[in-house]
Amino acid sequence: MMKIQINTDRNIDGNERLQGYFDSKITAAFSRFERHITSIIIHLSDENAGKSGPDDKRCALEVRADSINPHTVSASADTLDKAVDGAIAKMKRVLETEFGKLNEVR
Repeated sequence: MMKIQINTDRNIDGNERLQGYFDSKITAAFSRFERHITSIIIHLSDENAGKSGPDDKRCALEVRADSINPHTVSASADTLDKAVDGAIAKMKRVLETEFGKLNEVR
């Protein structure tokens, strides 16, 4: 069972609704790898402290899994949702590569 932890900086309200939304989004995105993943840690931050600007929202995503080293990716965008989507896409590519290497016949 993969454990999901969501952390926010002081500029983002990590309320229950936000936590639930991103928890379900992460669970769905990585369901195909869930038997290998032990934990996912998400760090959400607002780089401009509440002021709007291009790519000021950042998502750092760390995945720990059995049989591979921990991996971290990050993505920035103008909204948290887009930043999380970007980090998810990057991490999926990393995990596909890592687990693909484990499944190769040597």
